[in-house]
Amino acid sequence: MQTNPFKQHADMDLISLFKESGNKDCIGELFRRYGHLVLGVCMKYLKDEDESKDALMEVFEKLPEDLRKHEISNFRAWLHQVARNNCLMKLRSQSSLLSKNVEMAKDLEVIMELPTEIHLHGVSEKEQELRKMEAAIMELKEEQRICIELFYLQEKSYVEVAQQTGYDLNKVKSCIQNGKRNIMLIMTGKK
Repeated sequence: MQTNPFKQHADMDLISLFKESGNKDCIGELFRRYGHLVLGVCMKYLKDEDESKDALMEVFEKLPEDLRKHEISNFRAWLHQVARNNCLMKLRSQSSLLSKNVEMAKDLEVIMELPTEIHLHGVSEKEQELRKMEAAIMELKEEQRICIELFYLQEKSYVEVAQQTGYDLNKVKSCIQNGKRNIMLIMTGKK
């Protein structure tokens, strides 16, 4: 019986080893650890088992390239975000959901209190703006990003965000307020 030599390595050690050696067994171990979680995220967004399995494979096929491009401090949280973004991209590309995305873009503009010069007129421009917003969220400090995602995207209350993150209520409110301001600055090119 052959044992898995990567089983004892921490996530960050596996990533470092992969970056150094290019050994795809490191990716295989990360898949073994997190494949089911990515599948769960995909099921949440795509609501279809076959599409979710395809999305899972897309995330892990692209993982070697992504690991080389990004500096990651918390692999599990980062992978969750990558899976979520992949699902959102899939949903956007489906023409049957186009009108829903236009409405979501309007809602996000209101929620995030974007200035009027950023508001868009065409669907393709709305898609670009949503991508910019997602990229801006990823540029936030981790505390702000987590609070923004929980509050706006997962529709948690301030109290629920505080409970989930372990931050006190004032810190949650501060992170959300500062995160909104920073997103606006990033999107307008002032940061």
